[in-house]
Amino acid sequence: MKNNTFFLLFILMLIGCSFSMNAQDLLDKLEKEYPNKKEYEIATFKGTRISLGHSVENRRKGVLEVKAMNLFWNIPNRPSQSFVADKWTARIALEYGLSNRLTFGVGGTTLEGVFDGFLKYNLVRQIKNGKGSPLSITLFQNASYRSNDGGIGLSDDFIDRTAFTSQVLIARKFTSQFSLQLSPTYIHRSSSLDEDPNNHFALGIGARYKVGGHISIVSEYYYLANPLKSIDTYDAFVLGVNWEMSDLMLQFQMTNARNMVEDAFITQTPNNFNLSDGNFVFGFNATYVLHFNQKKL
Repeated sequence: MKNNTFFLLFILMLIGCSFSMNAQDLLDKLEKEYPNKKEYEIATFKGTRISLGHSVENRRKGVLEVKAMNLFWNIPNRPSQSFVADKWTARIALEYGLSNRLTFGVGGTTLEGVFDGFLKYNLVRQIKNGKGSPLSITLFQNASYRSNDGGIGLSDDFIDRTAFTSQVLIARKFTSQFSLQLSPTYIHRSSSLDEDPNNHFALGIGARYKVGGHISIVSEYYYLANPLKSIDTYDAFVLGVNWEMSDLMLQFQMTNARNMVEDAFITQTPNNFNLSDGNFVFGFNATYVLHFNQKKL
């Protein structure tokens, strides 16, 4: 009886070893055929702009973004106040994904007739699982041309009316609700008064917090290390709400900035952020996305 029991146990051990070896062989084959792939974090920010300034996000290849941006404010001590607001400026822009990492954009702003174009390249992507970068890094380069000098006495020379903005956008998505971005910025203005610097250095900080559904609270602040000396300027600040609706995003802002191009709102914001007449600026953006590379089923 004992011999039969030992023999049965021996047979069961052989069967178990054989099954284990076959299972291990199968796992090895699966690992070779389906190696672990890096999983990248997506939607650090839901749009290519946090609110006023650019985010690390790019549009995917073949995707066109149509953006309409608006700012409204009052003029202090004006004899007759207009309905809703005394002043309004708008920017119409197009952004197109040349690849999944490279975006090209152009735009025009009514205030001072500013026209601009930019390139954004996603250099590093945050890894969601496994070893890899804990951050996303995007390089941003903008060039702008001011067709109207705004009464500050710019020359008619083309170069004197240009400005260039370079940014390194560094962001991390900490949770599905919260993302944070730092934006070291260098701005070169080709023309300036003798007392004003041509080169400016700034640091932007932006954040997004999803409060539920498709609603997020966003905020941005830009610290300018060497501001203009010929006029009083203040650091730009934005507090807003983003409403995401599939291919449409609506953004509502409270800010002290009056322009929507980087070199202008970072270096030339004329008012502090408060609710005093003329200091409070209300903003409204609408962004619509068109897909040109969808594969047919």
